[in-house]
Amino acid sequence: MSHYTISIDAMGGDYGPSVTVPAALTALKADSDLSIILVGDVVILKQQLQLNKVFTHDRLTLHATSQIVTMDEPPALALRNKKDSSMRVAINLVKEGLAEACVSAGNTGALMATARFVLKTLPGIDRPAISAMLPTMKEQTKVRVLDLGANVDSQPEYLFQFAVMGSVLSESVDNIKYPRVGLLNIGSEEIKGNEQVKKAAEMLKASKLNYIGYVEGDEIYQGIADVIVCDGFVGNVALKVTEGVAKLVSHYIKLAFTRNWFSKLSGLMALHVLKGLRKRLDPAHYNGASLIGLKGIVVKSHGSADAFAFSNAINEAVLEVKKNIPERIQEQVVVLLKEPDSDL
Repeated sequence: MSHYTISIDAMGGDYGPSVTVPAALTALKADSDLSIILVGDVVILKQQLQLNKVFTHDRLTLHATSQIVTMDEPPALALRNKKDSSMRVAINLVKEGLAEACVSAGNTGALMATARFVLKTLPGIDRPAISAMLPTMKEQTKVRVLDLGANVDSQPEYLFQFAVMGSVLSESVDNIKYPRVGLLNIGSEEIKGNEQVKKAAEMLKASKLNYIGYVEGDEIYQGIADVIVCDGFVGNVALKVTEGVAKLVSHYIKLAFTRNWFSKLSGLMALHVLKGLRKRLDPAHYNGASLIGLKGIVVKSHGSADAFAFSNAINEAVLEVKKNIPERIQEQVVVLLKEPDSDL
């Protein structure tokens, strides 16, 4: 695809247009084939564009809406009562073919519920999942983890479907041939885990996926798997713990290098190394979670993302558009999702 359009829920997230507008401008500057539709309160959006010294742009369109989905709004209410919200309209644009993908930093539950209602799931997929990249100890290596919060309780069939979708993402977006798929569990032994995990493991063993077995929590970041599958409850906890540990490490490093004049001098000498460490641990560099399994591309940005982090979420959406991710998942679903049923 030589040219593509991304719709952005410009009012979503903790900071709304003060983040989404400059992030959109950054993405447009970096990619001459990209067009963006900013969806939201046009008056506020124009004000933000003026603050960024932009008055017209041939690849930027404003789409007016009258409602906003708040960060704490129940998904059912947002779906029923906010049909003209920036979130709903941004997703509608994908459904109508006016945009190839949607990006939002808004309420996760409302975004998932709305995207599923408007776009529907791919044939053979029961539940969409949230997938994101996490860093590993291996140089230039990351791991895709899913589900990260879309499905609190997941049946074995759902976990298997997550594995298929994660494998397609890893192979298509991350360019990993025959990606290694692991199942997150409380131990590596076959007797460990609940019934859902055990049954999912049997399905994965019977498939053509490159299933490597159970992965424990402390192995997520070791780079032994390219895709790690879990239910949304476990995945979301793991993600939040990762973000918390990154902040904890950053906090103690800062304390260590500001304790006295000698430690400050040591900090200056180690500044280059510290910047590299911060880049590796900063969640902003991994921002942009995919809502996969839908008949369209939707990317969820962290609600507290700054402009840099949100621009990374836009980049993730662009990459998935270029790789035709929904079509590739659909192709693999036909091949893989029918296999385990006949073997169990």
